[in-house]
Amino acid sequence: MKKKLQHLIDRAYTLLAQIEYHFPALPALPDWQQVTACRWQKRNQRGQFQIVSHPHQIRLQDLQGINHQKAQIVQNTVQFLHKKPANNVLLWGARGTGKSSLIKALLNEYATLGLRLVEIEKHDLIDLPDIIDVFYPRPERFIIFCDDLSFEQDDASYKALKSVLDGSISAPPDNVLIYATSNRRHLLPEYLEENLEAQNINGEIHNGEAVEEKISLSDRFGLWLSFYPFNQEEYLAIVRYWLQQLDVPDFSKEAQTAALQWALLRGSRSGRSAWQFARDWAGRV
Repeated sequence: MKKKLQHLIDRAYTLLAQIEYHFPALPALPDWQQVTACRWQKRNQRGQFQIVSHPHQIRLQDLQGINHQKAQIVQNTVQFLHKKPANNVLLWGARGTGKSSLIKALLNEYATLGLRLVEIEKHDLIDLPDIIDVFYPRPERFIIFCDDLSFEQDDASYKALKSVLDGSISAPPDNVLIYATSNRRHLLPEYLEENLEAQNINGEIHNGEAVEEKISLSDRFGLWLSFYPFNQEEYLAIVRYWLQQLDVPDFSKEAQTAALQWALLRGSRSGRSAWQFARDWAGRV
């Protein structure tokens, strides 16, 4: 009898372990009063908040050449922190122009006012409805940060994001916004044949269904911020700024020529290229 009972107990433990594996427990919550930044990570199908112990220390003042975009996202974020209406934000455009850095700088600027940053990878966006549920009772203000976002047409995470932005029967918490960066304006690949679906109706252009579907996602971001490659003057001004920050005050003709060659080799006059050149040059002098 005892052996049979022990066998049943062992079977029950085995079954319980299988259930726990397929139905993960609720994610452990950080102490949001002390923690300012987290990543959402999946391990063995279990999602959890991973604390970022050393958030990026870039400052708003370090981001040069994007004053218009900076002013708009700062205004939106300040409204959000003051519990006023604010929009989800899509930052799109050329690579290396400060899209991601701008969001990281917001955390450094406003963490003391209750701003919190939660980074989530594209393939984990399917967990987004469950993630934001835990923020409803919190007094802090949360920005969900999705970096370098792009989707394929049938991507399940695309549908999850679309639903959370504006399409679910459940209202999103008023202490959560989504800030996303992308090189694509509409987050989805666009093909020539889709433009051929457009129709001219009484002199008005009506997009085809494929184009409308792509636009419908980006339209759910209330604020679009566009980022473009810098011209030569802007690029050199950014290089000069970073050299000064790295204690190289003399921006000589030699350094200017080297900076332009650096950008030419990389095919990009961007803030990232300027920062990388400045580090290289400062290390040489």
